[in-house]
Amino acid sequence: MYKSKQQVGFARVTTDYSTFAYIADVFVLKPFRGQGLGTWLIETIISYPELQGLRRWLLITKDAQNFYRLFGFTELKNSDRFLEKWYLKCK
Repeated sequence: MYKSKQQVGFARVTTDYSTFAYIADVFVLKPFRGQGLGTWLIETIISYPELQGLRRWLLITKDAQNFYRLFGFTELKNSDRFLEKWYLKCK
């Protein structure tokens, strides 16, 4: 999202356009929060025509669970099926 030429927000979606989408890197700069921009951004993503009919949407958030619940996101029902691998950050 841009206001004039300044980027004020961003989100990325990784998808196969068939069954799955992952929302990542969502942000709105602090001076622009509380204006409904984050809500608009997520609504725009989940209503995007080419992403309709997907079986699963995922995202990971440190502290915005209640925000994403507004759009129907819930905790993983079968979290034991998910695996992860972390890499150490390179210096």
